[in-house]
Amino acid sequence: MTTKEGLQGENLERLEANLAKVEDLSHRFMSALSKRNPANAQLSGPDQDVFVKAATHYWSGMLQDPAKLFENQLEFWGNSVKHYLEASQALAKGKLEAPEDSTPTDRRFANPLWQTHPYFNYVKQQYMLNAEAIRTAVENVDGLTATDRARLDYFAQQIVDMMSPTNFLGTNPDALERAVETEGESLVKGLENLVADLEANEGEMLVRLADDSAFELGRNVATAEGSVVYRNHIMELIQYAPTTDQVHATPLVIFPPWINKFYVLDLKEQNSLIRWITDQGYTLFVVSWFNPRPEDKDVGMEDYIEQGYLEAFRVVKEITGEKQVNAVGYCIAGTTLHLTLALLKKRGDTSVKSATFFTALTDFDDQGEFTPFLQDDFVDGIELEVEAQGILRSFIMGRTMSFLRSNDLIYGPAIKSYMMGEAPPAFDLLYWNGDGSNLPGKMVMQYLRSLCQRNDFVTRGYKILGETLHVRDVEVPLMSITCETDHIARWKDCYRGFQQTGSKNKSFIVSQSGHIAGIVNPPSKKKYGHYTNTDLSKDAEDWMAEAKFHQGSWWPRWEAWLKKRSGKMVPARIPGDSGYDAMEPAPGTYVAVKASI
Repeated sequence: MTTKEGLQGENLERLEANLAKVEDLSHRFMSALSKRNPANAQLSGPDQDVFVKAATHYWSGMLQDPAKLFENQLEFWGNSVKHYLEASQALAKGKLEAPEDSTPTDRRFANPLWQTHPYFNYVKQQYMLNAEAIRTAVENVDGLTATDRARLDYFAQQIVDMMSPTNFLGTNPDALERAVETEGESLVKGLENLVADLEANEGEMLVRLADDSAFELGRNVATAEGSVVYRNHIMELIQYAPTTDQVHATPLVIFPPWINKFYVLDLKEQNSLIRWITDQGYTLFVVSWFNPRPEDKDVGMEDYIEQGYLEAFRVVKEITGEKQVNAVGYCIAGTTLHLTLALLKKRGDTSVKSATFFTALTDFDDQGEFTPFLQDDFVDGIELEVEAQGILRSFIMGRTMSFLRSNDLIYGPAIKSYMMGEAPPAFDLLYWNGDGSNLPGKMVMQYLRSLCQRNDFVTRGYKILGETLHVRDVEVPLMSITCETDHIARWKDCYRGFQQTGSKNKSFIVSQSGHIAGIVNPPSKKKYGHYTNTDLSKDAEDWMAEAKFHQGSWWPRWEAWLKKRSGKMVPARIPGDSGYDAMEPAPGTYVAVKASI
């Protein structure tokens, strides 16, 4: 047998093996889809009223000024024909080269073939022309309210992003080159990745952003030494082991958001805020929230306040023997800490000496990028979803967040995994991001209706636990940490709510970077700086214009502020030495419970 015949035999065997894999994967694919429990259909797109309004105003504009519409259409048609002629002329020269390309730089089109190959270049340039035509059409719709405008802009951009030629195998040179190089094996691996994701998520197509097998809680993430010292249905309370001989008398308790899990503050030793705080000489407690199940549908904000915040304060004071604690609330837990402080004020309870907020909103007047999802059609859809399921399943919230950055968090990872056949990276932050939590039905609707939609806390007051709470009732010393490029809790919105608190002693910081990186910003990295300005009477723009920039992390600045409110030094406290036994090592049991699909 010749070498050529041998290679052909090997190729044939490889092809037959791949075909057998594809057949098996096809069965698994259908089996995974059969287990799907889809979300309420109203959560898959906006009410048709959005498009009806847009079409009505577009038609009205055309009748009033038809020349404007025809001008835009003719420009698009003219550019498309010109593009076709240029591509044809380039091919007519007998050379495989693309025509001149003046389209803007876009990292999706980094492969040189997008510039040099006439086929791929033609597809890319026409996509750019189509995208610009859609944006122009949307911009020319007059008469919409600001909310309808924001929604139309968002959904139009989603269409533009979805239709990118990079998202389709036949028009993605990276994926095609990989398929040729690997003799089709990359496509088989891509199908394996797709089927594995469907199986892992009970039929939902949720692309994995990180290699789950690379991480284990307590082994290489969430490794700070500590113990669970208290547990109820809502939360586990973790007391961390001291790393200094003496500690400040006043303990510190952190409430992380219950949308995700607390260990973002303890991903690894180098960037662990939890470790850093204990190293500064504080007795630190961190709440680890439960992961709700359908039977928890009636758990509301009042339960998080009473069984979470107030119970944590009670237990921490008993363990330490102190009359007061310092508290930290992150994201939604910071919003709820504001509510809790207002409630304590009403009750004359002085358990909290000071409070710090990480990226916490209280004034939802400007809904920013969440505007498309906070209108009645979507919120009504969520209400139907939680009535049927008892909970808002984690994947729905995660999917919503991802579509705010769809190219980075959906299409880009899907291309690498499903078209290129690549394994997801071993990245701890992305692993945490995919380890979400369900939300109880009652709490979700309280949050969406009363806080996000009606903005009760800064207007007429938020009614809960027999009291009407207002942001001006928050009077203890406060510090708010926000992040410059945060799109979830924009710093200007956090600032507006923070201004309205009743505290006479408050400090405000804007860290560089976003919702996570701006908070998990250890001094050792010397990476992101921060802005300060003691004059909180100005609007956000003027505050930032006059703010002072500081190199490096805000952590030491906050600790200097916290130290003044943390009392004298006392002997370090060991978990389990003060009447509450060390029940099990950190990170505990609740954090390991996975969300429902």
